Amino acid sequence: MSVQRLIAGVAVGSVVLSIAALAPPQAPAIEGSGRLAAEPISPVFMGEPLDKAKLALGENLFRDPILSGNGTLACVSCHWLDRGGDDRRDFPLGLDGRPLDFNSPSIFNASLNFRLNWRGNFRTLEEQNEAVLLDPRLMGTSWPEVLAKLQADPSYGSTFDAAYGAKPTRESVLDALATFQRSLLTPNARFDRYLLGDRRAVTETEEHGYGLFKSYGCIACHQGQNVGGNLFQKFGIFSYPPGGKASLTEADLGRFTITGREQDRQVFRVPSLRNVAVTGPYFHDGRTISLPEAVEIMGRSQLGRQLPKPDVEAIVQFLGTLTGEYRGRPLAIGTRRGPR
Repeated sequence: MSVQRLIAGVAVGSVVLSIAALAPPQAPAIEGSGRLAAEPISPVFMGEPLDKAKLALGENLFRDPILSGNGTLACVSCHWLDRGGDDRRDFPLGLDGRPLDFNSPSIFNASLNFRLNWRGNFRTLEEQNEAVLLDPRLMGTSWPEVLAKLQADPSYGSTFDAAYGAKPTRESVLDALATFQRSLLTPNARFDRYLLGDRRAVTETEEHGYGLFKSYGCIACHQGQNVGGNLFQKFGIFSYPPGGKASLTEADLGRFTITGREQDRQVFRVPSLRNVAVTGPYFHDGRTISLPEAVEIMGRSQLGRQLPKPDVEAIVQFLGTLTGEYRGRPLAIGTRRGPR
């Protein structure tokens, strides 16, 4: 079965993954020179320039705890911009200091996802930002409270006037935050340079790992510009991944908690693998900090295979080539923070 047919089939069911599991590993087809032949992964490019005033304002808001109800949390509390865009915890801590229900996904390249959050319950950055602000366990605030604080701050009064020609409003706050978040792309990963024709950008082992990644069927769910983030899939097609749990939590039920449909039980938005080497812990419940272990879990649960150690190592090497740059510097791995 070709990669193209495999990708086309994944949207209608998970059976194709069992077929993919039978395919022998093969190396990617490469042109003799210049750009690679058509591949299921495409490079990240910076989009059209964003409004500078709105961009600067959005970054200030993203970093400012003024948006939280008690003034202790900012967006950057769970999404470190100087590291991988997550917080290196199994679960982030909410406004009350208690762990939340889901591992914090990276904010980098989030605008490339077709849905947002693990359950894909938001379609736009603006919609998600508003939900985060108003959720009592997250930012725990209200629009009257947010706008009163921003309007009373002289610096925000002038910056909103410069960017929007008016005092802060619900719409302008959400637009400024989303504008900044759309700027959080990480181009120039070594694999992107490889896709654009620089054969020296990756090692022979990393290139072999990419071939394995495709042949085993990982590419069926992790493809496109964001190497994922563009479809839903059940977590645990062949077996539910081990995690020391006696029973499933409500969060483990995935989209089922939103739709109530049986077919959505344990279904999640497929995460992006961009920068995956620097964004552990992994999975919706942060069950492992080890990328090799995460690959092994995916092999067993999604492909029904126990992947050989050398293949796991090669795939991990390939995944390391997906680490991109933010503001001209490669993303770095953050210090491991306390357990849940």
